[in-house]
Amino acid sequence: MAEIDLHMLFDRAAEAAEKAYAPYSQFPVGAAILLPDGKIQTGFNIENRSFGATNCAERTAWFSAMAAGYRTFLAIAIVAPKADYPVPPCGICRQVLSEFAGPDTPVVFGNSWDSKVITDLAGVYPYDSLHELAK
Repeated sequence: MAEIDLHMLFDRAAEAAEKAYAPYSQFPVGAAILLPDGKIQTGFNIENRSFGATNCAERTAWFSAMAAGYRTFLAIAIVAPKADYPVPPCGICRQVLSEFAGPDTPVVFGNSWDSKVITDLAGVYPYDSLHELAK
């Protein structure tokens, strides 16, 4: 596959954030996941007044990709447009994402492209015991 276009992926995540269901926090988040065949799966946060039933954008995107038959991904972008600074994936999302991609998988997150962070899964989840257990 050619070089990954993180800017395009970031733009798709920003578009997904516009569809977020965030009536309680007023904090929309969008995610876009690049799949091995070049397709992109997007997702957004879906809140619920019983906050435990809320789902993050990253997991919405990934669970949708899994339902379509995917078991790995090549990159992910996360956009929280109303944030004051770049917001990385939460702990639960880091755990889920690391289950299905390697530590060198690109991750870009931010509130805008001008204030983004580009890293990889190892950068957002540096002590991933899951992969150690698989050895």
